[in-house]
Amino acid sequence: MGKNILVLTGSPRKGGNSEKLADAFIAGAQEAGHMVMKYATADKTIKGCIDCKTCFKKGAACSISDDFNELAPHLAAADMLVLATPLYWFSFPTQLKAALDKMYSFLIAEKPLAIKECVLLVTGGDKEEKVFEGIVRSYQLMLEFMGWQDRGVIVVPGMHDKDEILKTDALERAKTLGESL
Repeated sequence: MGKNILVLTGSPRKGGNSEKLADAFIAGAQEAGHMVMKYATADKTIKGCIDCKTCFKKGAACSISDDFNELAPHLAAADMLVLATPLYWFSFPTQLKAALDKMYSFLIAEKPLAIKECVLLVTGGDKEEKVFEGIVRSYQLMLEFMGWQDRGVIVVPGMHDKDEILKTDALERAKTLGESL
């Protein structure tokens, strides 16, 4: 039986490098028989967590009415999470970070997620892989905290302009990673 994979994208740029990377991963995972849902956090309004600790107490995952309550059932149904994102200031863009922060609601409400595995796909303009250390380390700490298994990290530096990723082997690597699950 295939996995139920949720791919959270973080880029506000439609058809950009990180979205192409996500789509290549998705194609590979679907070819391998997995169910995949892509959720574009940049298209949604997800406010930051205010630590009110009223999670799931008012009929929704978050008491603050925003699009996280649309995302929460997809998180609950997933057994694998993929984060596909551009690098913003050494970390996750605000839109994706807000969604990750609100996953706290499942911890507060003691509603364990079925997610057991995770993947990080990240692109960025800087050519030095050193600048990706912050996002990769945040990802690793998140996995350690949640008890999730890392299934792969693909870092693609030097991606400023749209479609630059087409000049690399990154899409092939992402598709292969998706197929290998």
